[in-house]
Amino acid sequence: MSVTVESCSNIGNESLKALGRYCPNLRCVTVKNCPLVGDQGIAGLFSSAGHILEKAKLQALNISDVSLAVIGHYGSEMTDLALIGLQNVNERGFWVMGKGQGLQKLKSLSLTACPGISDLGLEAVGKGCPDLKLFAIRKCTRVSDSGLVSFTKAAGSLESLKLEECHRISQCGVFGILASCGGKLKALAIENCLGIQDLDFAFPVTSFCHSLRSLSIRNCPGFGDACLGMLARFCPKLTQLDFSGLQGISNAGILPLIQSSEAGLVKVNLSGSAKLTDNVVTAIAELHGETLELLNLDGCQYITDLSMLAIARNCSVLSELDVSQCGITDSGIAVLASAEQLSLQIFSLAGCSLVSDKSLPFLVLLGKTLVGLNIQHCRGISCGTVDLLVDQLWRWEPFFFTPHLAEKLLRVGAESVAFGSFTFVALLSGALAVAATSLVCHDNLFPLEGLFFLFPSPCFAATLSMLCLWKVS
Repeated sequence: MSVTVESCSNIGNESLKALGRYCPNLRCVTVKNCPLVGDQGIAGLFSSAGHILEKAKLQALNISDVSLAVIGHYGSEMTDLALIGLQNVNERGFWVMGKGQGLQKLKSLSLTACPGISDLGLEAVGKGCPDLKLFAIRKCTRVSDSGLVSFTKAAGSLESLKLEECHRISQCGVFGILASCGGKLKALAIENCLGIQDLDFAFPVTSFCHSLRSLSIRNCPGFGDACLGMLARFCPKLTQLDFSGLQGISNAGILPLIQSSEAGLVKVNLSGSAKLTDNVVTAIAELHGETLELLNLDGCQYITDLSMLAIARNCSVLSELDVSQCGITDSGIAVLASAEQLSLQIFSLAGCSLVSDKSLPFLVLLGKTLVGLNIQHCRGISCGTVDLLVDQLWRWEPFFFTPHLAEKLLRVGAESVAFGSFTFVALLSGALAVAATSLVCHDNLFPLEGLFFLFPSPCFAATLSMLCLWKVS
């Protein structure tokens, strides 16, 4: 049983007490922005139902240290806990929650915009949650390097750590985490942390983080080549890299990291790294072509057809490629289309100004395996070429738009968003046309409502709209 109480101005403490007393199957509860809910309500809920509650989310509530103390004592079955925007909870509340020893089964903890969490409280939480595997902390301004490193040492089972807008965290904290994670940390994500500066400092490499597989550092302007060089020595088993928005990194920083990966890179996102050149893509393709499944180069303006040649020659399992706003021409697309071993499913060329109508036959060849294509803002592709592309891709059997295909597209799109790939790609124009035909002609229909399509040409969008209107009428 799951209960959500959100923005209910008349719901107060007595209601939460009643939930705890009279709902023996209560497993998940969310309480958000309810001004009448206070410590008595939360304490009553957890003291009565703490032995059965597994998941809880408390957001924007007028509760204090008392509530967290009760959760830390009675939450014996709690596996997932999210605390968001608790402005009145102080350091003592988090410290007592960790010392309560009731959260022994907690596996996932998320703290967002809780100004009371400090280094001392964070370390206590780490010690009090021995089975914690996933931890995310966002917009908590008091947490520093020392607190985060102490927490990582205490939480010996930690597998995934995410930091966002924690501006007191520096590169010392980042490498301290990697050195003290106990060999179990598999994923580290750092986003919008402005305290990280690219200083060439001597950090003692006494141990390696062989367990780390996924590293995501997004939109941290101070993170540069010196930090990447350190990572290359610390993390030799990486398979997923996401460095989107790191405008300060160059070939000199990224190449050692690419060359040091022993396990084989599977997903690489370098979007927004404007200084990178073909040398980086060539290294990725030659060293990791047999494992690489996703490559995002959106906004890497110095990437040219030479990179497409390296991909065509070396990448055998690549399914998603984004070269939006790159220096790709028709020749580069032709090279990709001629690669027999390449089976791209999602391909983005958005904003590639050098691509023209001459790419039509090559896009048609790629269309044999594609389920997604983004040619938005390709000014060199005319409306007439788009119509021809629609006509050619209509004939491929894979574009028959069924509920099964739609489910696959949504799944792939969701994964892309999670990794920072394509913010969801446009369906191939042929697929859109067949989707419209399915709306008109077939019994087993899938509604287009809720899907967001990027139309490369206004005329085709109008055509699809008329087809849909015809169905409605």
